[in-house]
Amino acid sequence: MNKHNKKPRSEAMYKAILSLKTVDECMKFFDDLCTVSEILAMEQRYQVASCLDDGMIYTDILSETGASSATISRVNRSLQYGSGGYEIVFSRIKGNRE
Repeated sequence: MNKHNKKPRSEAMYKAILSLKTVDECMKFFDDLCTVSEILAMEQRYQVASCLDDGMIYTDILSETGASSATISRVNRSLQYGSGGYEIVFSRIKGNRE
């Protein structure tokens, strides 16, 4: 169970995501799974997290992403006090670039 979520979570969807092999497969799966609005919101949150990880300030992030200050704050809280998921992804992506 996730420490931030009181309901038990099913691993089936996460295992399905891990079975995908390419970005194209992943995009197709999320296109089927989510609404356009949900996908855009997740993409924006990830972009905000990436900007924050790069050390950008709120006003620059707002200009670059169009995210509200509330969204930027929420993502920043996840980076500061979350489960560490963003950090895992960022370190792996940076490791692949080097």
